[in-house]
Amino acid sequence: MSEPVIHTDKLTKRFGDFVAVDALSLTISGGEIFGFLGANGAGKTTAIRMLTGLLAPTSGKAMVAGFDLYTGAECKCVQDNDSPPCLKTGNEC
Repeated sequence: MSEPVIHTDKLTKRFGDFVAVDALSLTISGGEIFGFLGANGAGKTTAIRMLTGLLAPTSGKAMVAGFDLYTGAECKCVQDNDSPPCLKTGNEC
């Protein structure tokens, strides 16, 4: 199995007393096809907005391509001939 591209651990979003996403934990590896299914108001769009960085989570952790969305810190950099330039700053890569 390849390295996780998306990993969440108890990702949660609250709007006041309303819990839109409740403790979402998942790991998606490179090459996998993944979809969100659910009724209206189930939290699909809210989860995607958090994973794209458009909405900050209330709690939990989310890593996308090695980038920690909650703290804004990247944890690693993997490069090969076909990948875009590393997003890390400094001499970490």
